[in-house]
Amino acid sequence: MATGTSPARDRATLLFANETFYRAFAERDPALMDAVWAEQEPITCLHPGWPPVEGRDSVLQSWHAILTGPASPDIECLHARAGIHRDTGIVICYERIGQDYLLATNIFIRSGDGWLLVHHQSGAAPEPGEGNEPPRRSIN
Repeated sequence: MATGTSPARDRATLLFANETFYRAFAERDPALMDAVWAEQEPITCLHPGWPPVEGRDSVLQSWHAILTGPASPDIECLHARAGIHRDTGIVICYERIGQDYLLATNIFIRSGDGWLLVHHQSGAAPEPGEGNEPPRRSIN
């Protein structure tokens, strides 16, 4: 935890970073997408159906292609849950794209008073519902 911050504030800051990632995606904003990813750490991304993407340049090129492509999907983040382990933040959430759902893991590292993304992975998931909707609490 950053010096002088409470666990609740730290978690709120992590969830804000996650929301910023999805805002960049939803608004198709390559500059904002660039800003949410770490610059000094190794980063990776596992897009559904793609081979692993590694390294900042390759990850950002993949996002640029998605955000500026003719089939850039509309996306909504649902049921985000955050956990913090020292200077690593993990957010698990559902992504709704049209009528389809994905389950995503976003891993962040602490950077000053905020968080930067180092890994994103999403894959097919059933629609959240009674039996599989995550509880409304943190994951740690």
